[in-house]
Amino acid sequence: MKRMKLRVNHRQLLFLSREETSGNFQREGTLRVGRQEREEQPLIERKGSSECVLTSSSVSDLSEKFCRLRGNLLFILNKQGGKLEEVLLLERCEVMKLPDDDRRLAVSFDSGDPRVFIKCSSSADCTSWLEVLRDANTEMLRRRITHLRTLIDTHTAQHTQQHTHVASVCGGDESLEDAAAAGGAEPAAKVTPLHLRVGVVTVAARVQIQVSVIDTHTHTLRKYCCTEAVQGADDDGVFLTSVSFCGDCPLYHHSRIKVTVYHAEEPTTHTARSFLGFTSFSIRDLLRSKEPHISMSLRTMDGVNEVGEVKVSRLQMEGESEDKTPPEHKCPALCDSLHSSFQDKENSPMMRAVLCAQVCKVYRFQTEDQRWLLVREQMSETPLSFSLPKQLLSALIREHTSRIQEVKELGDLSPHWNELRHDVINHCNHLIGCYQETLAELDKLSASSCFKSSSSKSDKHLQFVPTNLHSQRMEVTSPDSTGVWYEVITVGAPADHHQSFKHGGLKRLLSKHTNHRDSSVSYSRDESSRARELLSSVAQLQPLVFGLAEELLSVSLELNVTRLQQVLDGLTQQTELFVHALKDELVKSALLLIHSQRSDGTSSHAHSNGSLCDSATANQEGQTSLRQQDEYDEEEWDRAWANVAMSLNCIIAMGDRLQGREDHPQEMTSSEQQETTGDTNSQNTASPSSSSASSWQEQLLPLVVTLRDCVREAVDKARTAMTFVVLQGAVTGTVAQGPAHIMLRRHAVFSQALSAVVCGFVLKLYGGLEDQDFLQQLHSVGVLAQFEGLLSTYGDEVGMLEDMEVGVADLSSVAFTVTEAKTEQPDDLLPTLRGAWGSLVVEVPLPPETFGSLPLELREGRLIRVHPVLFNIGINQQQSLAERFGDSSLQERVNQQSCERLRAFCHSLRDTLPHTGISVQYFWTNILRFLWDLRRMQ
Repeated sequence: MKRMKLRVNHRQLLFLSREETSGNFQREGTLRVGRQEREEQPLIERKGSSECVLTSSSVSDLSEKFCRLRGNLLFILNKQGGKLEEVLLLERCEVMKLPDDDRRLAVSFDSGDPRVFIKCSSSADCTSWLEVLRDANTEMLRRRITHLRTLIDTHTAQHTQQHTHVASVCGGDESLEDAAAAGGAEPAAKVTPLHLRVGVVTVAARVQIQVSVIDTHTHTLRKYCCTEAVQGADDDGVFLTSVSFCGDCPLYHHSRIKVTVYHAEEPTTHTARSFLGFTSFSIRDLLRSKEPHISMSLRTMDGVNEVGEVKVSRLQMEGESEDKTPPEHKCPALCDSLHSSFQDKENSPMMRAVLCAQVCKVYRFQTEDQRWLLVREQMSETPLSFSLPKQLLSALIREHTSRIQEVKELGDLSPHWNELRHDVINHCNHLIGCYQETLAELDKLSASSCFKSSSSKSDKHLQFVPTNLHSQRMEVTSPDSTGVWYEVITVGAPADHHQSFKHGGLKRLLSKHTNHRDSSVSYSRDESSRARELLSSVAQLQPLVFGLAEELLSVSLELNVTRLQQVLDGLTQQTELFVHALKDELVKSALLLIHSQRSDGTSSHAHSNGSLCDSATANQEGQTSLRQQDEYDEEEWDRAWANVAMSLNCIIAMGDRLQGREDHPQEMTSSEQQETTGDTNSQNTASPSSSSASSWQEQLLPLVVTLRDCVREAVDKARTAMTFVVLQGAVTGTVAQGPAHIMLRRHAVFSQALSAVVCGFVLKLYGGLEDQDFLQQLHSVGVLAQFEGLLSTYGDEVGMLEDMEVGVADLSSVAFTVTEAKTEQPDDLLPTLRGAWGSLVVEVPLPPETFGSLPLELREGRLIRVHPVLFNIGINQQQSLAERFGDSSLQERVNQQSCERLRAFCHSLRDTLPHTGISVQYFWTNILRFLWDLRRMQ
């Protein structure tokens, strides 16, 4: 129960209070009514026992009122026939009797409003009011309905068991009709698939018909389809459409179909202004009807005026009775194959995971030989429209967050490099903020959202979502063959309508940025990763080498040969690892590029601490230093890590001499021999003299110092080079790609194109699981993604085509891989995205049984490359203007480049797939000849 303040008509409320209703929800009488004071403490609920104990110590004075209950409304009047003071809606409330007074009731509200207290004249009267007030709400009615439905289902099950012979003949649609006509309890059997023909007779010029399904048991309404109807050729003013109810929308005898008709001039608003009329009918009435169709009046919203007529008839897909229908009109095999195909493919877990909101239309065409050709057209939305953009946004956020962390870990840098680092961080932070905002808005949308209409194409928060993405699939079935599927993915041209096209599309914007951008060194993500690994290795190994070198000097004072050899072995192992890590050509090339930038006159040079300093801060030996730097030797880095190795060899050789392992060991002094022979009875190891200990340490000390100097020099050079690589790699992936708004536009366009190509690939994969040549093509050559555009090269559509060209080209960096799904639940069968920009991988899960039948290469995770091509041809009046007075070179260039890519793909496919058969050779000869002619026409 919720107390609300509404502006209502006083007379109308009085009229409602006098209206008669069901005896169970009607009662009136004089009661004493009061409310709990807001300022005081609310009623105390002591939950120490099994029931709540309520007190009414802070209740306002109860005054005598006349109360009248009508339905779930309690009208409170100052007296019988007097002024209406208050109306209480008995919803979301709880009514209970106070324990301290058996004549008082308390009504508590879930909204938190003060409780209402009611005092009756007697205990019996209080109990009577308690019962009616508790029952006067929707929740209690729903419980009663559920209870009654349970009783009906129980009775129906018992009745069905007693009449099993009736159930045995109720398999098909006609059997269900017989069972419905026979009367009695009907089992909740499905009547799908059911194909209907809907005709609307009205005076409107164009109409749009919306079909909804009403479940009378659950009291829910589901919008099934909405389509613009076409006017019949024979009947003036009759608009026809067909609706196919299949497994995704089961129908029962108790289901009702609601038909709503709108003016087609406003197809997207569906407001009261565009509303024309509605009607509804039950499946039971349709099945029982002996007429070829049922007719209903199309009425206005208030149900008073008639604005037309609706005629609904069934499309008989089953073979008709032999005594009524000529044999040539029968098509049982046709219908069997259609239903089998539908059950096997459309109801599979894989299809249910990637397709939703399916709308089916069925057509029959009679062929010249008096046979039937059945065509089933299916349009489906896909949850990939929102799931993939969300995954891409999350991946981009992780990537830019990681890049910020990488450049922050570089430590102190020179002003020039530090400025670059700040540019990278600011660029990434701006994009992360935009992506997080967009992702948050997408998460607010309903989980069932799977379609973005054209009216929302400029919405800021839907930039990454493809426009009008849906699958158009058509199955053509004849009596002599199985169904053949024709599949096309339709999507609005991938373009960023939010940023508009005032300054052109992506191709033009990127070209302008490239022309104005200074030439700089670029490093791939793999090279940046190698540089970070080398920096990590150096940071880990340098302290180990220095620590073991110090330990070697300490052990030399002990003159313990075994201990000395152990430390020397450890130093040798760690130093060899250090040298191996430094022997990377990436370090050498980076140092050379740093020197070349200094030689070209740029304003920075390298310091040994891994930073760049401005040349203006150079010392007084500027000219001499520059001359020395101009003579930079490419082998300088090789000598740096080689010096480390030679210093280690010198230490090893000295250790061998100290341990007496050389051919001419150093002679021991007489005092050392005396001490060694004189103390053998008292100790196992001779106590070295101070002169011998100092002699070992003095001989090792210069060599250890040299090793540390060489390691330090190599570390400084490696750190400078790898810092340069990491920073330039970060610049390449962020600032060098263009301003933040260009990157945002590119990612948004790519997201739209990616959603479309993933949807197409998944459907193509599901349809080709039994085609071994296709599966071999996937792991050996890849998949061809062909986009066909109808954009003109005039006005804003030029920018749209420029966006689409870049978005389609970026798909070449995407790869697919097939994985084994954990379960067959829809969430586990949705494609997932991993990787980073430029190396994204889409994982397509398949059920375990299906996955096991794939070739070994695909089961082992072989990547499936994407080969995107885009062909565009403008077909409207704007393109005619562009060809006559404007410029169509953009379209010609796009088509020519795609023709070259298609030709290369066909050559690769021809060389990979078996082509020994004459028919295959003929096919490849003709297609390559066609491509050659197409190339000459460009």
